Amino acid sequence: MQLRVPAVGLDLVCNELMELGCAGVTVEERPLDTFVPPDPDEPAVGEHLIKAFFPADQSLPTLQSRIKERLTWLANFVPGLAPELPTAVPVQNEDWAEGWKQHFHPVRIGSRLVVKPSWEVFSAEGSDVVIDIDPGMAFGTGTHGTTLLCLQALARLFEGPAPPEKVLDVGTGSGILSVAAAALGARRVLACDIDPEACRIARENALLNGVAERVEVTATPLSELPGDFDIVLANILAEENIRLAPELIGRLAPGGALILSGILLEKENLVVQAFSHPPLSGPEITRHDEWSCLLYRAPA
Repeated sequence: MQLRVPAVGLDLVCNELMELGCAGVTVEERPLDTFVPPDPDEPAVGEHLIKAFFPADQSLPTLQSRIKERLTWLANFVPGLAPELPTAVPVQNEDWAEGWKQHFHPVRIGSRLVVKPSWEVFSAEGSDVVIDIDPGMAFGTGTHGTTLLCLQALARLFEGPAPPEKVLDVGTGSGILSVAAAALGARRVLACDIDPEACRIARENALLNGVAERVEVTATPLSELPGDFDIVLANILAEENIRLAPELIGRLAPGGALILSGILLEKENLVVQAFSHPPLSGPEITRHDEWSCLLYRAPA
């Protein structure tokens, strides 16, 4: 699939494409002046051509329609984004299917958690908790800035003296955060997503990692979910974090931790302001590339 996207929306659009099962994304590089070296800190500007690679066994009209739906939704947050049907161009498997794998390798997060592609061989040591993820199934191997920050925060919470037992994952996507929580020792994980395809992928990843009995995946809206949780995860857009603030806070058990990500650095202060009034302590802020993650705690 090929589509043109304003520079400000590149990460958000790529994220949505991955959630739809994209196996890889390339973004055209800007033209360079032979005699002037590029400034690595210079922000991207203008429109960029995205090439997204999907397995050939999917229904093309359905996939194009679903991409357009995602673009229509993102157009509310990305100025200049045109929600048009993407152009489909067939490619030979050898152009991407195998070559893409060379970019993914096991990643250690914290002292115990290891996220690895399903085809990689990894020798676990001691108390290692190893998660298998296939990038062709959904949102990569957890190396994207937003997911990586959430995994790091999650791993730290499970290294404490009282590991959490109940976890809520809002906007679960591929389910990687829910699978990680269950693998690290959570007794019950509730993963919710409004996208039925994301729910299907999350269930597959839970089965792949042998934690399906402890990970419940649902398309039920957050407002209708009962219970309170030791950890609430929301790796979603900054605007959605702000909109859902009362419901996210309301799902926290006493002393629970709230992890917010999917937040571009320029929108970090907006989210901090939105969560500054309720009785939460924090935030602890971590950053990676252009992304920010906020960790709050509810009073005990």
